[in-house]
Parts: sequence; C-alpha cells; structure tokens
Amino acid sequence: MADEQLAAVARFLYEAGTLKASKRTGWWMAGVRDPESVADHSWRTSLIATVIATLEGADPARAAFLATWHDSQETRTGDVNYLGRKYAPQADPEAVTADQVAGMPEILASRIRDLVAEYEAKETPEALCAQDADKLECLIQGIEYKTQGYANAQRWIDNSRARITTTTGQQLADAVLASDSLDWLRIALGEQ
Repeated sequence: MADEQLAAVARFLYEAGTLKASKRTGWWMAGVRDPESVADHSWRTSLIATVIATLEGADPARAAFLATWHDSQETRTGDVNYLGRKYAPQADPEAVTADQVAGMPEILASRIRDLVAEYEAKETPEALCAQDADKLECLIQGIEYKTQGYANAQRWIDNSRARITTTTGQQLADAVLASDSLDWLRIALGEQ
C-alpha cells in the first residue's frame, strides 16, 4: 500500500472528525440553542439500525454499517435541512463520497462508495432499516428536546413518525411515543 494512499485515509479520518462539531441545523428552527452534532445523531442511528434490522430479520451489522456512513458527506456539504434544500439543490451523496475517498486504497474506497450507494438506493432490507433508524433517531431526539422545553420539536416528531416504513420501525416509534424519556432511569433505580 502506497504512502500516498494511507495519507488520503489519514486526511479522511481528520475530515470525519469534523462531524463531531457539526450541528444538526434543523433543530435551530425549533429553537434548540445547542443541538446535537451530526456525529451524535449518526452514533444513535447506528444503534437503532442494529435493533430494527435484528427485529426485521435483516443483517444488523450491515444496517449499522450503512447508518454509520449515512451522513458522512456532511463534512463537505454541511447539514442542509429541509428548508435549505428548497433553495439549494442537494449535493449528490455518491458524488461527494467519490471525492472523499479519492486516492484511498481501492479496496477501501469501493467499500465506502458501495455503502453510500446502497443506503441512497433504499432497496435492500438493511438500507430500509438504516433509513428508518435515521427517522426514529430524529423522533427520539425531538422528544428529548420537547421535554427540555422546546415545544416546536413536535413538528420533527410528527414528520419523523410519518416517514418510518418498516413494521418494526413503526412499532418502535409507537413504543417510544408511549413512554417517557426517563423510564429507563426509573426502572434501573427500581422505582415504579
């Protein structure tokens, strides 16, 4: 493996780290002063993808893999929310990814390009699970923001719920909506 190829990988690893500081911009419209980062969102999306895929009978590792990479292009485009997309055409995630992986070892570059293409095509069971995980994570985050006093987050909760397509994703969304965001803590503490 050539030093230049590993240098391209190293540059990408630094680039990927910028997602830890990149805020999810749609939440600003809901009044959230310090919204989650893209990396925060992607982490929980990956966990949720594992859950949905397992319960749907799909490959949970593949679904989580897809979810991990689903917003990786935002290092270059930023998080363009739905209103922004009305005025600026959305960048092609596959084209952005191709630029991001240019110069990397082909075995790695092709793997990343294939992951992004699969997620964007929304055709495999794993891609559908990852897509639903993205929506369910937004729904959960919306509930958490709403409990913090951001009443406008309800729009994100409703829109996210309406866009979930898998049976498991819909059932999980209903379970999330029927529970309190701190039920896990009460149960862990043995409280009723």
